[in-house]
Amino acid sequence: MEAPLDPVRIAIVGGGAAGIFAAISAREANPNAQVCVFEKSNRFLTKVKISGGGRCNVTHACFEPRELTSRYPRGSKELLGPFYSWQPQDTVDWFESHGVELKTEPDGRMFPITDSSQTIIDCLLDTARGSGVELKAKTGIDSARIDRTGKFQLSTNEDLVLEFERLVLATGGGQNSPGHRIAESFGHTISSLAPSLFTFHISDARIDGLQGLSVPNAVVTCPSIKLSQSGPLLITHWGLSGPSILKLSAWGAHQFAEFEYTFKLQVNWTGTHDLESAKQVLMDAKRQHGAQQVGTNPLLGLPRRLWDRFLDTELIDPKMKLSQVANHQLLSLSTTCVACDFQVTGKSMNKEEFVTCGGVSLNEVEFKRMESKQVPKLYFAGETLDIDGVTGGFNFQAAWTTGRIAGTSAAI
Repeated sequence: MEAPLDPVRIAIVGGGAAGIFAAISAREANPNAQVCVFEKSNRFLTKVKISGGGRCNVTHACFEPRELTSRYPRGSKELLGPFYSWQPQDTVDWFESHGVELKTEPDGRMFPITDSSQTIIDCLLDTARGSGVELKAKTGIDSARIDRTGKFQLSTNEDLVLEFERLVLATGGGQNSPGHRIAESFGHTISSLAPSLFTFHISDARIDGLQGLSVPNAVVTCPSIKLSQSGPLLITHWGLSGPSILKLSAWGAHQFAEFEYTFKLQVNWTGTHDLESAKQVLMDAKRQHGAQQVGTNPLLGLPRRLWDRFLDTELIDPKMKLSQVANHQLLSLSTTCVACDFQVTGKSMNKEEFVTCGGVSLNEVEFKRMESKQVPKLYFAGETLDIDGVTGGFNFQAAWTTGRIAGTSAAI
């Protein structure tokens, strides 16, 4: 019979997805571990609450670790090993074993079948409390040091000093993150922080008044950094949003910050055509259906309202017969459809995503255990690290994975 594990004391700073899952994982790995989660706000799992419009995008149905890493602008190489240890299928299995069934939507995003983030919150908090995790809300950790015996001395916002043998930092990646401040005090490097997953401010007559209109598969490009992404595109009151824009913002996060969020954006509204093939489609329509009014049927797969707007932009009367539209007008219309240039003048954070790139430098962390290479028994999880994914459940999956490994490693 194996000897019981030591009753090690573990402090977890941060009560988000990574921190709570690290706490649960620590207790699962070592039932004798004394685990305490410190959260400076009055609620745990606040980001889980608002994710996916209140439904919680738990993970993504991408079950091959190498493919999964391609969804992370920062951390893809480092996450490969951890994803072989804990990937989306493990997340699905864990939640289902705790009474929460997940469903997969056509785009691969996975949600609880209840379509309520509260289902995920209740599952995690009930499991944590039921396993003996101590949850301390409204208790921030202001600083930490290591005493002569090698134990962590944590100072709280109530001027208490608490002692633990292991420390997990899972405070997220925002500005003024206490996790970053504590990591720096232990000699870790914090790579430059910048917002990720944001929408673009654009004021342009070609899209004004079309709020709420979406196209299923556009290609958006920032020519100055030769970066493109594809996917659904949404016109909003302030400009452009949708998965294609959010992915572009993630991959170009640092460059867009350097540009102060002022840059040129090019949109291919068709998603599949280039200028030559788009022009050919319009010329073929003119030749084959010349008697038809140009506004009767939108071409190139564009939504009706967008097609009508582009006709207006090109000063083409929708009642004109296709045969009456000059070739140079069709060329100009083709360009508007597949190479539409916009000036971005700013950004807004996507309402469902609050993600920051930057954080604890990855070369200072041993990813098999999520442990600091510089300070023994110090562990990291979630966005405290310089890791971020594109939209679609990937940031939560990184939280589950790193939280699982950090919590387990701290406990044994």
